[in-house]
Amino acid sequence: MPQTLSTSDMVTPSSPGPLPTKPTDGEQAHQPLLVGAPSSASLDTLIQHLVPTADYYPEKAYIFTFLLSSRLFIEPRELLARVCHLCIEQQQLDMPVLDKARVRKFGPKLLQLLAEWMETFPRDFQEESTIGHMKDVVGRIAPCDEAYRRRMHQLLQALHQKLAALGQGPESLLCADKPIAYRTKTPASIHRELLGICSDPYTLAQQLTHVELERLRHIGPEEFVQAFVNKDPLASTKPCFSDKTKNLEAYVKWFNRLCYLVATEICMQRDPPLSPLSTSRPRVHMTQGKIGGSMCARWSFPEADAATELGCEVFMGVNTCDGERGRSRPGQEEKLACDASAYGTVSCPLWCPHGPAKKKRRAQVMEFFIDAARECFNIGNFNSLMAIVSGMNMSPVSRLKKTWAKVKTAKFFILEHQMDPTGNFCNYRTALRGAAHRSLTAHSSREKIVIPFFSLLIKDIYFLNEGCANRLPNGHINFEKFLELAKQVGEFITWKQVECPFEQDPIITHYLYTTPIFSEDGLYLASYESESPENHTEKERWKTLRDQQEALHQPGSWSKNHTE
Repeated sequence: MPQTLSTSDMVTPSSPGPLPTKPTDGEQAHQPLLVGAPSSASLDTLIQHLVPTADYYPEKAYIFTFLLSSRLFIEPRELLARVCHLCIEQQQLDMPVLDKARVRKFGPKLLQLLAEWMETFPRDFQEESTIGHMKDVVGRIAPCDEAYRRRMHQLLQALHQKLAALGQGPESLLCADKPIAYRTKTPASIHRELLGICSDPYTLAQQLTHVELERLRHIGPEEFVQAFVNKDPLASTKPCFSDKTKNLEAYVKWFNRLCYLVATEICMQRDPPLSPLSTSRPRVHMTQGKIGGSMCARWSFPEADAATELGCEVFMGVNTCDGERGRSRPGQEEKLACDASAYGTVSCPLWCPHGPAKKKRRAQVMEFFIDAARECFNIGNFNSLMAIVSGMNMSPVSRLKKTWAKVKTAKFFILEHQMDPTGNFCNYRTALRGAAHRSLTAHSSREKIVIPFFSLLIKDIYFLNEGCANRLPNGHINFEKFLELAKQVGEFITWKQVECPFEQDPIITHYLYTTPIFSEDGLYLASYESESPENHTEKERWKTLRDQQEALHQPGSWSKNHTE
């Protein structure tokens, strides 16, 4: 089996071989970025550089860069068809009698190219027509050595296993569109708190790392390219791709969900049931909420300044649906609207016990998340760290001044400083470089972990893509740009392939994936009931949200919302 490419393999030239062709007139052959590769060239010339011969094999850096970027100009199945056609034509594989000596030198190189392609971009081989092209060209060289046919069989087996593993996504990917019904559950099972199942912040940090690595593993390198460019202006006017970035989008939804989960856990801390008047089991009403996750022109994050400063016009804004929590009145259950819109669950009012919010308990939860975030930093899990910091900086949480007064905030201020967006996140970038260096010299699997702040990685790739043209004025492909793109994506591939050293706790990860979270309105309602509004603006917003909540739960409102 071919070895997985490391970052050094992708960006460092390997042993050069003679090129099959020279750049044509007008192609920039001076100052090549890879030995023999032009900094710009026509698509046909770049494809020719990819095709092996009896005496030539392209460098690994070139293979990865071109296979990554070529999908902006030609679909992978068409590219493979052209590569196979060139192999047949150049090696005269359609002749009745083959030059066995030359084929025996060419065959291993062809199989190596196919192996590297399938290993790094397995989703390019999901169509039967693509497999057919490979079988055809390998079948032509098999009479010279039956080992070629056996090797092809091994590659196809490994490909099917890899595609099957990629198809078995994390829990939240598989259940993203399955609403969670609480109507028949008892109140005790309706709402649990995170500290009830995980009281150790270090364990939480480890489980968050497990979730992050599991989600990253499903993101293919090609998704970074397909996320930004839908078509080549010199090619067909129709988009070349459709829905090929679902894993990238799911990872963004996970970040948003974790932000809201942190805020929900803080805002919804309540006393144990105190009222003896409610002897019967409270009723639980369900309302249908609008599912979030629609595409938009700007990254949508919780209100933490560090996240919203990105302003990266890409995709994937999570539109939460309105969830409200009603006022507590004597003799009535409180109705709490939860929303897990980032994962497609419905908005449903949940029962919560009576009693004022406990500042001390909320302060304990805040300190729990601060300790978990600090451990994420130590592990190298910067994405979960940023999500926790963002969740704690959301307005419904940051306005809880009486609660914050009980929190030892020194550690939190240090974490905020590390993720400060000032200077294009210079503090974070310094820490990331340190984690990357530790990973290269690691003596344990734990030291190898590097999970970048994902939205900033996307922003960097986005602006690289927007800042440089794909084609030069003469129509040639700007290959120099795509080498830099491949360098950044290649580093990410190395990080995401690290095996998680922590044992998974299915109870904790299930809770992280599935527990209901509040929408922004739901968080404000919980926050206002925890600590009363302090100014006219807050009072007016609280009144509006309560009125909306009461109107939502008028008789017949459930059936009306349920059928929308």
